[in-house]
Amino acid sequence: MEVHCDLEVDVNGEESFMVDKKIIASYSGKLRKLLGKSKSTSRNLKVVLHDFPGGAESFELISRFCYNHGSTDITPSNISLLYCAAQFMEMNNSVIGTHNLLEKAEKSFEEIRYWTWSELLMALKHCQDLLPAANSLSLLEKCMDTLVARLPSTSEASPCPSTSSPDSSGIRFSCDTRSSESLKTSSSRATWWFEDLLALGPNLVEMLVKSMISRKLDHVIISRFLFYYQKSKFYTVKSDAKCTFVETVIDMLYILDQSCVSCKSLFGILRVALNLNINKSSRNKLESMIGSQLDQAILDNLLVPSPRGINYLYDVNLVLRLLKSFLSGGICQASPMRLRRVAALVDLYMAEVAPDPCLKPSKFVALAMVMPDSARDSYDELYHAMDMYIEVHAGLSEEEKMKICCVLNYEKLSSETCIHLSQNKKFPSKAAVQALVSQQLKLKSLLHATNNSKSYADSPCSAGEVGNWGRKFDANEQLVLYAGKLNLAADNEKLRAHLQGMQCRVMELEKLCKKMQTQMAKFTKSRASSHSHTRSVPKLCS
Repeated sequence: MEVHCDLEVDVNGEESFMVDKKIIASYSGKLRKLLGKSKSTSRNLKVVLHDFPGGAESFELISRFCYNHGSTDITPSNISLLYCAAQFMEMNNSVIGTHNLLEKAEKSFEEIRYWTWSELLMALKHCQDLLPAANSLSLLEKCMDTLVARLPSTSEASPCPSTSSPDSSGIRFSCDTRSSESLKTSSSRATWWFEDLLALGPNLVEMLVKSMISRKLDHVIISRFLFYYQKSKFYTVKSDAKCTFVETVIDMLYILDQSCVSCKSLFGILRVALNLNINKSSRNKLESMIGSQLDQAILDNLLVPSPRGINYLYDVNLVLRLLKSFLSGGICQASPMRLRRVAALVDLYMAEVAPDPCLKPSKFVALAMVMPDSARDSYDELYHAMDMYIEVHAGLSEEEKMKICCVLNYEKLSSETCIHLSQNKKFPSKAAVQALVSQQLKLKSLLHATNNSKSYADSPCSAGEVGNWGRKFDANEQLVLYAGKLNLAADNEKLRAHLQGMQCRVMELEKLCKKMQTQMAKFTKSRASSHSHTRSVPKLCS
């Protein structure tokens, strides 16, 4: 066949090809239509092809097919290019025979299950370059499903699929070297493919994860891959693309079982995301994931520096959002233990941020109030954080100090802390009074319970001790004197001295009460033992 280069084809404005229009048109329905519409009598024509899938490389492949009379080698390395180009050029029928490039490419795709791991990976990368054409032709879906089917689960023993990846031994593990493979942990065997998939863009990773989930792959392995992908990509991609990668990873982690997602790794992504302008939706998802497992966090996780423009040393607003997210999941009723862990973490955090001179009282109070009262068995740590905050912020008014102190549950303060509070000149006198009243009420309740004890009434020793106690201190009388004689307008120093003496008497009574309870327990045990011994004697025959 005589060849005439009478047609110039401009492919995507990148490169031009001089071809024989008769030969190319005999295989391409698109060119036949374009040339049929042309009324030009000029011998040399020019055709401009826009959005040609695969660019110049693809056009060169289909040109060879045409010049070789409809014959070409279709391999995993070029099948994606040929398939998309054939679809674009409408090469589904030929003028001179039955040579059909699109049909040949489809038949070759039917052999995809026999491709090696490297061939699958190569085809998938080509599909990525051919988007959106490859996606519209379902090429991407076929490659993705086949590749995911090769991924090992945590229960599989072999790290490399022998039927699909014979060439992977040079990259990851040797399937023939049993001694070296036996040294690999099950975790390594389940994650050998992580690095291979780093070549995929965020769009393909999203498809990949959804395919993994549909095939019920282990969510722990999926989350580990996503963290590995984000960390590896973040240092290699351009700054303007980092947001897209981080957002994709966050969105995919969000659809996983949250119990399979590492809290520590989420905080790692959070620190990265705070320096990027990620979209609000992804940011909310990330904070929600962290909030749902905040009881697994440690203090260092929460010590996130404040964003630019904020004077606070640490990002208190972020911590408040995480705490509210934690509480919004109904944790209060579901798991008191988790609630107490987070409350203890908050107390540590407040002690860390308390010395910050720029932290406003309203923010400090918000931190103190965010956890419900049931989350704390003791308010001692919270008091120490308050003490530190008031000491640093010496300019606080009495009203502001009382707003801070109102958060305290005085009934959950230890006696030692109450003594410290009563002697603490930085705290308002009202707070010291409330602490001592609370301690005396607790003591009164304890004495009342002791007086009503039957075992106590039966003990002569205990009865004598009660007389001594009555002579030393009467709880009801002391409370009346306290309420009647206390004058908040009196001199502050005298008031604190009075309260201190009162607290010492309360401490003495507590010690005596504990001693009495110990004696009662011994007496009760002794009586029970004697009673049991008496009943063990058999009755005499009548």
